Amino acid sequence: MIRHIRSLTQMRKCLISCNQRQYCASKNQTNENQSQEKTRQSKEHVKRSAVPAIRNPFADASEKTKQTYLTMVEIFEERDVHRRNHVEFIYAALKNMADFGVEHDLDVYKALINVMPKGKFIPSNIFQAEFMHYPKQQQCIIDLLEQMEDLGVMPDYEMEDMLLNVFGRRGYPLRKYWRMMYWMPKFKNLSPWPLPNPVPDDTIEIAKLAIERMCSVDLRSQINIYDTNEVKHAIDDTWIVSGMSAEQSQLLRDHPREKALYIEGPFLIWLRNRSINYFTLRADPDFEQLKDFQNNDEDLDDISHLKAPLFNQFTVHNKQISKCRSVHQQDDGTIFAICATGTSTKDSLLSWVRLLEANGNPSLGEKPVVFKFTSAVADKSLEIEGPKDIDQNSTSKTAIKDVS
Repeated sequence: MIRHIRSLTQMRKCLISCNQRQYCASKNQTNENQSQEKTRQSKEHVKRSAVPAIRNPFADASEKTKQTYLTMVEIFEERDVHRRNHVEFIYAALKNMADFGVEHDLDVYKALINVMPKGKFIPSNIFQAEFMHYPKQQQCIIDLLEQMEDLGVMPDYEMEDMLLNVFGRRGYPLRKYWRMMYWMPKFKNLSPWPLPNPVPDDTIEIAKLAIERMCSVDLRSQINIYDTNEVKHAIDDTWIVSGMSAEQSQLLRDHPREKALYIEGPFLIWLRNRSINYFTLRADPDFEQLKDFQNNDEDLDDISHLKAPLFNQFTVHNKQISKCRSVHQQDDGTIFAICATGTSTKDSLLSWVRLLEANGNPSLGEKPVVFKFTSAVADKSLEIEGPKDIDQNSTSKTAIKDVS
């Protein structure tokens, strides 16, 4: 009897354990199915969200003007109250500014700052202020101000109010603005050769600005604009901007006939973001004359031999009057004139020499003129093809032309 009861108890335990196993297995299967369903749903969500939250509307614009640019900024502001993805939008707008030609426009930068939500990014305590509250948004506007500073766009006081409304008085963008407003006005008018803003695109206007800047060492310099049509047998139909002073004309007349004159170039001069080539008419230095200038020069700042006539008796030695060294007589040569032409060719420079001869410099026709050109293209071809295949006399410096 006792054995029979024990066997029944063991059978009951076995049935209970089997039921528990089946229950656990079914539960695990249910959990696995639920996890698979969640994984499938998450994958579908990722697929749906694979489309970018904001596309770049500036790259697809057909008409790239300032009005189109500001219209797209206004569309973004009105699209969403919360203005999601505003940081990405501002970075995309900064990247495409050059394509629309608005990288130097202050109103466009203020329109981009106005995209930022107002009041949300203002720090409420000193810890938030010092640890850069909302760093992504603050760094975005700092990058915008950096681009303005690199391009020379000076902010105004309205931008200060806009930054104050967005980031508060302790925001890092406002600190950057204050530094810009301290330094940029100091450098804006520091150059003695102010340029129009923006610099004109017309090449002849750029040439006039460049020649005027280089001729400013002599206040009596005159800038003349010639047309090659005035010269007989001229091949190039172009303009010539020439700069020459009365003192340079006198130096040219005094130059010996047996010594050659050189036309050298092209040299490059930059006017902000524009550049142009120019040429010089020069001669080799007269070392004996330069030595005489150096011996006759009196250093007015030298106080090592001061003599007081009230206490020291001395005889005054009469010195002969000597010529002063001209600013055009440099150690490496004497500069007679400079010019910029529309084509920068040898024929246009030959027309320049003839025009100088016809306009107050008749002695120029009695002196040999040598054309010396420096070309990086010829040096590169010499490097590629080798010295055997290229005539070195024609590549590096010179084509000699006597216009006498």
